[in-house]
Amino acid sequence: MASDRSDLLQGTLELLVLKALSLEPMHGWGIGHRIDQLSRGVFQVNQGSLYPALQRMVRKGWIRSEWRVTEHGRQARYYALSSLGRQHLREEASSWRRTSEAINFVLGSRLADDTA
Repeated sequence: MASDRSDLLQGTLELLVLKALSLEPMHGWGIGHRIDQLSRGVFQVNQGSLYPALQRMVRKGWIRSEWRVTEHGRQARYYALSSLGRQHLREEASSWRRTSEAINFVLGSRLADDTA
């Protein structure tokens, strides 16, 4: 089942990160933890996937980063959603909803020889 999670996550990681950051600025570990919480444990982001995605998103202008001190007194890079990222989140969330609705419709359709 873990490979199923990572296959889906690979295509949706940026959307999940943008959603997490729409709630508040966070450091990398916090983003991963928030995605785990929001997905009720379905998506567990490994740091090896998260940090390259964060760097790609900074380059695209969707998020910005800055060094801050954590609640535990350590230095950490915090990420925040930019206005461009907020716009991209709205567009991608809308697209995801349309796709999801279509898939749910297809899966709910009965086949002619379906006896279940």
